[in-house]
Amino acid sequence: MEGEDLFRRFGREFPAGTVLFREGEPGREMFVVQRGRVEIAARAGAVRKVLSTLGPGEFFGEMSILNGAPRSATATCAEDCRLLVVDARTLEAMIRQNGEVAVRMIQKLAARLAEADRQIELLMLRDARARVIHWVASTVERTGAQRIDGVAPEEVAARLDVTPTQVRDVLAALERAGLVSLRGGAVEVPHPGRLGKFLEFLQTEGQAGGAR
Repeated sequence: MEGEDLFRRFGREFPAGTVLFREGEPGREMFVVQRGRVEIAARAGAVRKVLSTLGPGEFFGEMSILNGAPRSATATCAEDCRLLVVDARTLEAMIRQNGEVAVRMIQKLAARLAEADRQIELLMLRDARARVIHWVASTVERTGAQRIDGVAPEEVAARLDVTPTQVRDVLAALERAGLVSLRGGAVEVPHPGRLGKFLEFLQTEGQAGGAR
């Protein structure tokens, strides 16, 4: 089924700032992004943490209709969005009729589990510098590209539990050291191996400092 046909059957448009669902609410629908970006965030005590920002082709909200659990996070439209809104019965019919849908969902869920592991690894690093550098290095390694587009310090800071100023300062220091190049909101990493070695040095330095 083509994109426009899907949108006519299941599509809805939402303006920027719309809260699609809130953490703790029951979930009866999942969403697929056709256009725009959706921010997924959760609270840890009084702190609001951005878990991810999803763009076209991404889906979210499926766990609540698969296991009947309350929403584990809050989803908000970061931009004007065109979304497919799919209820449990429709999702079940799609999976039964098209095995490719089930395979894609399994692949995406596996990727999210891997990303959660990476997030835990990042948050275990005490040094804010190491967190930012690890994020840059792991993103380059994961995507196979030497350029990360659309790097917003506020979003990166929320993911890594550091401040936007720390993100900017670390990226600026890496640029001065010739390890990255900052161009119009993108981070270019011409020599990923050098960046990896610098991160190893920081981690070794941190372990030595903790042992003193």
